[in-house]
Order: sequence, then structure tokens, then C-alpha cells
Amino acid sequence: MAQDDYSPLRRQILVAGVSTALGWFLDGGSALAQVAFQPARTERRGDVLVVLFLRGGADGLNIVVPYGEDAYYRNRPTLAIPAPSDRRRSTAERAIALDGIFALHPALKPLYSLYAEGKLALIHACGSAEKSRSHFEAMSAMERGVAEAKEGVGSGWIARHLLSVPRKGSSPLRAVALGNVLPASLRGTTDVVVLQTLSDYRLAMPKGAGITHAEELQQTLRQMYAGQGRDGARQAAQDTLQVLQALQQMNPARYQPASGAAYPDTDLGRGLKQVAMLIKSQVGLDVACLDKGGWDTHVAQGSTSGWMTGNLTDLAQSLSAFVRDMGDGMKSVSLVVMTEFGRRVRENSGLGTDHGRAGAMLLIGGNVRGGKVLTRWPGLEPHQLEEPGDLRVTTDYRQVLAELVQKRLGNPNVSRVFPGFVARDPGIFG
Repeated sequence: MAQDDYSPLRRQILVAGVSTALGWFLDGGSALAQVAFQPARTERRGDVLVVLFLRGGADGLNIVVPYGEDAYYRNRPTLAIPAPSDRRRSTAERAIALDGIFALHPALKPLYSLYAEGKLALIHACGSAEKSRSHFEAMSAMERGVAEAKEGVGSGWIARHLLSVPRKGSSPLRAVALGNVLPASLRGTTDVVVLQTLSDYRLAMPKGAGITHAEELQQTLRQMYAGQGRDGARQAAQDTLQVLQALQQMNPARYQPASGAAYPDTDLGRGLKQVAMLIKSQVGLDVACLDKGGWDTHVAQGSTSGWMTGNLTDLAQSLSAFVRDMGDGMKSVSLVVMTEFGRRVRENSGLGTDHGRAGAMLLIGGNVRGGKVLTRWPGLEPHQLEEPGDLRVTTDYRQVLAELVQKRLGNPNVSRVFPGFVARDPGIFG
């Protein structure tokens, strides 16, 4: 069919659709999709960035446990994690020693082998300069890549990264946010798709175009944009149709994670499984963002069981499965786990912890100089705390992200990604 055979209305709708990534319709609730194809390899400039944000203020003191500090146990008589040498408790309940001061929560045992192999680095006493202890303000500051929420920067740090490097190819899946909303870190760029699952990515049916089936619409678009032309609309349409055709072939029943990796049947497990599938499929993914909520543990936080332990179990099993599934592919992946702030040092009367200041970050990848807890530890004695009783921030979170952006994402424009910030090299990444 020649292009001139299309009615003006149909042509207008179809062209408008391509101008907005072909009018993809997002419809939640569909089944998990599986990549079962090998599109053309896209040229890479650096690692695939995977960012997992723990929303709610995860308690860094019970994630990376400062068991070498007596003040930790004085301040948390019921919530403290038993020391590695505490023989009054079973081995399964004791923290897992990392060095003479710090240990992992026992629920994070699946991650210990990554630490021992030098693929996991832990950053402690890190955070932003935002002191409001408000979830909204603290998340806003971190996701926009600024010191405090009041700073007038509207875009997200990941968006600025994407805008400050030349784009390689024209994949419609350059940046993917797996969730219900666009994270603030990706605001300011059009190179992002928000999905609950990969199978949500499909063609919309344009009203009034006389097309009733997605297959017919796809064939119509393929005919309209066939040929060897290099104009932007034609190339975007061809690339997007190629990805769409591949996604339609996905079948979760056929996907077998590598090396016996077993993802938990949780939102996080399913999300990381889909990220692994996207990376393996080589569809041009540069960035994937995920969230895990439920870290605002004001009451009934628990020590080695309960609310937080359940969250940590899901986190450890999901991350461990992702790394196992990716195998050698982790050499070109940088995975960052971060949270907006930590918790108060002293437990409260509800057997929980209130909003605090400094927290912990986790960095995973074959490129990480891991096997250590990186910190300028401020201490937990009363004179060492920040009022009204919080762990002090001694490492700006942007130091970590700035080094990652420059060394692992291949972006020298750090001052554009983190405006007004003077970056130093903490030596975290190879």
C-alpha cells in the first residue's frame, strides 16, 4: 500500500503517534514478560546503571551493623543485632562480621559472598545535607542530585546524565523505570519509559483511524516507515517497531535465569528479573530504576525477625539472584542501592526508630572495588552525634555517584550532572 493511500485522518493520527514514541499504551496488571530475542547490538559507552531506591529511610545501623561500638548496644537494647561473637544467640541470629567494627545483618547473608569476592562495597555514614528529616524533602534532594531540597534545580541527576552524553542509537528503551510513577531522578528527559512490567509496552489503538487490531496498526506503521531513510521519525519508528516485535515474542515460561538463579516472587524480585532480561536482550538499555518501599520503621521494627528483617530478606535474595543471573555481564553493570536518610541511633518507645540523618549505600558490580566498608566513621557516643541524636553524615552521597558517572558511565560532564558540586575521587570504582 502506498503512503498516499492513507486517509488524511489516519495519516495524521499515525504520524502524531510516532512523534510520541508511537503512542505506546501502558496497561498495568499484565503478566511478566521474557526477552527471547537478540536484536542488533548497540554500541555502549559505559556500564548499564541500575538504581534501587529504598523508600522510607532504611536503617543503615541495622543493615551495616557497627557491632564494635558499645554505644550501639546501649542505644538499642531490643533492636540491636547480636554481635558475631555473641554465643548467647544462634549463628543464624548473629551479625556477619565484615571487619573488626562492622557486620552485615544476618538476613543479608546471600550478599556476603559478593563482599568476600570484592564485588560489593558498602558506604556508611553517607547522605545529603538536607536536615529536615522529611521523606519528601530528603528524597527530592537526592533524586535531583543536590545538597538540600530548597536548591532550585528541577531536573533529576540521571536525566542530566542522559542529556549530557551523546546518544548511541535510538532505542526507545534507553531508560526504564519499573513502577507506577516516574522517579524524580529521571525528570527532565524524554528518554524514559515507565512500566509496571515489560509486557505493558505495546501499541495504542488510535481512535478514529479505522484500525481495530494492534497487528494491523503495527503493519501499517511498518509500511509507512519502511526504507533506508535516516530522518529522525523514520529511524525512531523502525527502532521502536523492532523492539515492539521482540517484546511480543516474550514468554516468561521459557525464560531460565542463568546459573540456577532463583528470584523471589516479590515486586523487587520480578523487577530485577526484568532488568536482567532487558540487559541481556541488548535493546539499548542505559538506565533502569526501581523502588522498594516499606522502610519507615517507626514501630515494631524488629531485630533479627519482623518487619525490617523481611524487607532485608527480599532485598538480599533479589540482589543475589540478579547478580547470579547476570554472571559475567555484571562487569558492565553498576548497581546502586540508596535511601533518603537513616534512622535515629536510639530506639523509641514503639520498639522502632525515628527519622535520622546518615545512612548506608550498597554498590554492586564487577567494576566495584568492594570487599570493604568505606566510611569516615563519626562514632555513636553522645558527643559524636548530630542533634537530636543521629549518626553524622561524613560522606556526601554525590561523591559516590559522581565517581560512578565519570568512571563507569563514561560521562566527563560531572559538573552538569551535579551542578555546583566539587567532586573528589573516593576510589570506589575501577
